[in-house]
Amino acid sequence: MSHYLKIELLRMVRNKRYIIFVVAFPVVFYLLYSNLWGDQVDETTGLKGAVVLMVSMAAYGALAASIMSSAVPWAQERHSGWLRQLQITPLPGWAIICTKLIASMVLVLPSLLLVGLAAVLTQGVSLPAGEWAGLIGSLWIGTIPFIALGLTIGSLLPPDTAQPVAMIGMFGLALLGGLWFPVEVMPSAMKSIAQVLPSYDYASIGWKIAAGDAPDASSVLGVVGWAVGLGALAVFAYRRATVRA
Repeated sequence: MSHYLKIELLRMVRNKRYIIFVVAFPVVFYLLYSNLWGDQVDETTGLKGAVVLMVSMAAYGALAASIMSSAVPWAQERHSGWLRQLQITPLPGWAIICTKLIASMVLVLPSLLLVGLAAVLTQGVSLPAGEWAGLIGSLWIGTIPFIALGLTIGSLLPPDTAQPVAMIGMFGLALLGGLWFPVEVMPSAMKSIAQVLPSYDYASIGWKIAAGDAPDASSVLGVVGWAVGLGALAVFAYRRATVRA
């Protein structure tokens, strides 16, 4: 299992899409937006724009890493017959899924850490050690529903279709979840959609922690509920793909 995990990590690190969408974009967007609005104070959270943007861009990078490191590679493995080869190894089915989950979660960390580092070095963002730990930890654990979504896409769709669907899902969740634009400025219909998405609850937890407050129970339950629902869907999709393979 450890050797399989190492292969998964090395393959994604060499993936140009991962480097661009997961590592480069969140940092570049943060540097751009924070220089424009970093000194403004967000009326909803009371935080400086530099902190709000740090959480938003870190959340976007983590969300992108979750989906990009699971959907397309999983679809490619299924299409190429690699999944079939894994099935005849001593690895049980649960170990294959767990390895994918662990690999995706490890690949989430660069975006979280690099955006945070950019905020500290360029905008002087400073949080107590406990808040840093809570923020990074919650954004890290909170990626589970997005990884499950990626695995579902990879199990149900061929690679050529999985890639655009994954990218649409990634950008759609980021846009409608309020990671790029405040939900408050959205039209009422979009605002209603945003507030039921896992990306909105996910980012809300981060904003609350960065403000020194406890996350709202509704946001935590929202992320947990999506994780359970999408996790069950991912398992079902995997079993369906396994039967077909």
